[in-house]
Amino acid sequence: MLYGDEHVRRYQETDGAEGHDWQGTTTLLLTTKGRKTGKEYTTPLIYQPHGDAYLVVASKGGADEPPSWYLNLQANPEVKVQVKGDKFTARARTATPEEKPEMWRKMAAVWPDYDEYQKKTSREIPVVVLERA
Repeated sequence: MLYGDEHVRRYQETDGAEGHDWQGTTTLLLTTKGRKTGKEYTTPLIYQPHGDAYLVVASKGGADEPPSWYLNLQANPEVKVQVKGDKFTARARTATPEEKPEMWRKMAAVWPDYDEYQKKTSREIPVVVLERA
């Protein structure tokens, strides 16, 4: 099973032929700029298309603290995204309270563990909208 750095490398080398389809769902690559280091970090994330945008969830498996990539995009919402061979810059934003319920249902439909992750933490797990720049 692909995971972490190996997942990123194979996805990039094959334009997603290896790594896009993952454990019964699909992943994209999100590259953020480190809020402290300025270095680029690439993370494979489960996604769903939403109109012209893409949705990802900042779950960190239900941990009480958000994932580093989410903290990075809060500091700098200009990100890079790769969906299969499609590479583009995007602006990341957290879904509004009005948008989130529908978006959460869409994401939990493809990865039901999100509902379990939310039960594990008092932190409200955000849905992130990636809009092409």
